[in-house]
Amino acid sequence: MRDDRTGSAPAPDRAGLGTGRGPGRLLVAVYGLLALAATGRSVLQIVEYFDRAPVSYVLSALAALIYVVATVGLARGDRASVRVAAVAVTVELVGVLVVGIVSYAVPAAFPDKTVWSHFGSGYGYVPLVLPVLGLLWIRSRRGATGGLSGRR
Repeated sequence: MRDDRTGSAPAPDRAGLGTGRGPGRLLVAVYGLLALAATGRSVLQIVEYFDRAPVSYVLSALAALIYVVATVGLARGDRASVRVAAVAVTVELVGVLVVGIVSYAVPAAFPDKTVWSHFGSGYGYVPLVLPVLGLLWIRSRRGATGGLSGRR
């Protein structure tokens, strides 16, 4: 897309949704921190204790990957990245709800806390609240820029 006045590419803030700006910086920082924490814990659990609960530890590693994708997408802030982040955050919300329910229904499958087990209680319930905040932030940025379709 070119700027009609100068013929050059538009400035990043005009081309994207600005999801990593303003209050979005805090959201990106929390996602990044959670990505690091979930990655570290899942790697340790897979390497040291995999035989105890392989499914829960693999789900924890998947959660870590989803946090990385969401972090990068929100930080970049262009339309395609925000679309990817929105999908990642939606999958995250579904994951934490489903795994949260299953971890209470079948506690033997989750002998240790993982990022999504018990609705993220081992992480101060941040995994439960963060995707809701992420989706609200993405929605607010879409509204501020006329949506993701390029219409303004």
